[in-house]
Amino acid sequence: MSSKTTLCAPTAPKKPHIHDVHDHQRSDDYFWLRDDTRGSPEVLEYLEQENAYTEQQMAPLATLQRDLYAEMVARQEPQLESVPYFKKGFWYLSRFEEDKDFPIFTRSPDSMAAPQELLLDCNDRASGQAYYQLGGLALSSDSMLMAYAEDIVGRRQYTLRIKNLSTGEDCVDVIEDVASVEWANDNQTLFYVKIHPETLLPYRVYRHTLGDLVANDVLVYEELDDTFYLSIYKTRSEQYLVIGIESTLTCESLVLAADSPTDNFVSFLPRQRAHEYSIEHFDGQFYVNSNKNAKNFALLTTTEPMNKDCTGWTTLIPERPDVLLESFELMQGWLMVEERQAGLPLLRQISLTTGESKTLTFNDPTYSVFSHHNPEPNSSKFRYQYTSFTTPSSVYELDLNTGETVLLKQSKVMGTFSSDDYQSERLWIAARDGEQVPVSLVYRKSLFNHHNPILIYAYGSYGHSMDIGFSSANLSLLDRGFVYAVAHVRGGEDLGRHWYEQGKLLNKKNTFNDFIDVSKALVEKGYGAKDKVFAMGGSAGGLLMGAIINQAPQLYKGVVAAVPFVDIVSTMLDESIPLTTGEYDEWGNPNAEQYYRYMLSYSPYDQVRVQDYPNMLVVTGLHDSQVQYWEPAKWVAKLRALKTDDNQLLLHTDMEAGHGGKSGRFKHLEDTAREFAFLLDLADGQRAQGMDSPK
Repeated sequence: MSSKTTLCAPTAPKKPHIHDVHDHQRSDDYFWLRDDTRGSPEVLEYLEQENAYTEQQMAPLATLQRDLYAEMVARQEPQLESVPYFKKGFWYLSRFEEDKDFPIFTRSPDSMAAPQELLLDCNDRASGQAYYQLGGLALSSDSMLMAYAEDIVGRRQYTLRIKNLSTGEDCVDVIEDVASVEWANDNQTLFYVKIHPETLLPYRVYRHTLGDLVANDVLVYEELDDTFYLSIYKTRSEQYLVIGIESTLTCESLVLAADSPTDNFVSFLPRQRAHEYSIEHFDGQFYVNSNKNAKNFALLTTTEPMNKDCTGWTTLIPERPDVLLESFELMQGWLMVEERQAGLPLLRQISLTTGESKTLTFNDPTYSVFSHHNPEPNSSKFRYQYTSFTTPSSVYELDLNTGETVLLKQSKVMGTFSSDDYQSERLWIAARDGEQVPVSLVYRKSLFNHHNPILIYAYGSYGHSMDIGFSSANLSLLDRGFVYAVAHVRGGEDLGRHWYEQGKLLNKKNTFNDFIDVSKALVEKGYGAKDKVFAMGGSAGGLLMGAIINQAPQLYKGVVAAVPFVDIVSTMLDESIPLTTGEYDEWGNPNAEQYYRYMLSYSPYDQVRVQDYPNMLVVTGLHDSQVQYWEPAKWVAKLRALKTDDNQLLLHTDMEAGHGGKSGRFKHLEDTAREFAFLLDLADGQRAQGMDSPK
């Protein structure tokens, strides 16, 4: 990259601001970059300066970016269709047309050979919008009304509309700021979850009658504890509506007979601190996935819609110390269970009449398997989805009675792709405290020489397990010699509930230590060259990136941090920011001094200090509702002021997107191409120094 530049790295002015908490004064010189209106000329000008600087510094890589984008797009199927499914007299299908970014939803009566009826063309809906995201579709019981929700900003504030499928016209009903929706069985009443206008918490449930004024909608439930989130769904039997009330550690379900929408919701089981449960109903029974006296969850049944406690419930699957029970699906005569053991997902079928059990087996060393769309419970045909590092996403249909399995569809990779050219592996690496951390990795066989550049990815929060899937975009790295690794660090639930608990609250530093220890071990084992180690993470995984570069910056040649949650102390002290109050059980409540001090000790923004840092690309979205744009903006400003190296430090803010980046099938690949070009250039060792002058 040429050092002949016309723009210097932007320097954000320091404006002293002091946070005084627990008799501790914390300096925050870049607090001024926070603008909740996202309209401050001074802030927008600074973000545009950073964007211009990033664009200039990446300009010599423009050809590489274009090539990467073109090959990623070229691997996509020009026309893409889902596996059709049948429900209540119609075959449903979604498809992407060639060169179109958004899906088209159709259905055909009785037979796929019948003419297709257009339900929704998201390309038309997205026309003229800088951003578009469909939140979901919900059909009435008679299948003739369709509620659909759309976001055109990127802050997950959806507008709900209702389409009459008999006439093809939208109804007059338009409801703003909706999180989820479900129909009662009368085909006239729907219930929706409303989000708070400031915190964006889903906190109220309303009942709406088709054609009535929205202002007259009936509030049926309001959650007053702002550490909980609401959702609504209909049970498998379609006999009950359920309001799901969830926090990090505690859950409650409220139920209502779907045939009696004007009745009151009642508590299925009152909430109790640290009791998580979810319910389903089918064939006269409620099925409850519960961690009551069962850390890794157990499955129980009851016939009662109202319960004071769990007394008298029947245990269907007991808790097991080495198996995490994640979810289940009810079919005709069968129970399908998604479990996790030794870090790998399992899919098990259990006969509801005999108790006979069978676990599906797979050959890849690391993979993902989970239930596909099975809208018809009165069937013995079960669809599931399978994928791995070397196997494109595949949908199978299993006959639960005969065991016969049929491949319905496998995603195509256009071009010359062959899975035989790639090797996936699964390793166990000892962390500093002796815990064994699973690592999944993949590389192109012909290019693997023990001196490869390596990209290590991780998340490690909220009990989110990092399941392995195929990525055609990642082939652009593998085919240029990269090894790609996923570290299943603590904070996820990959090895069960204890794995999550060891990576949260006052154990959070285990997440960072695991990642650093994995990085060192992969080099020692010959999976990556010492001077070509790269790291990537997003959101809470971006917090991980911020922590590791403060603790072990010398390990990494470059880091990509996407929408990084790096100003954790400030955010968790501010209850007006979306998500804050609901995450006290994940990070701790810094209003309590013990948590404040611990969080402060690893907070990426607060722990930036005078030292060398790796090359860095930081990306965010102006309208991000999950991690506010000012967190990465402040972080980059402070890094630029204190770092002592001349490595690259780039910030790109998408001025028209939110947490998920660009919308559309192809648009998001522009972001991926930028990130990969950044990494590949560094791996090739061609980038000149002197881009950021040492301070």
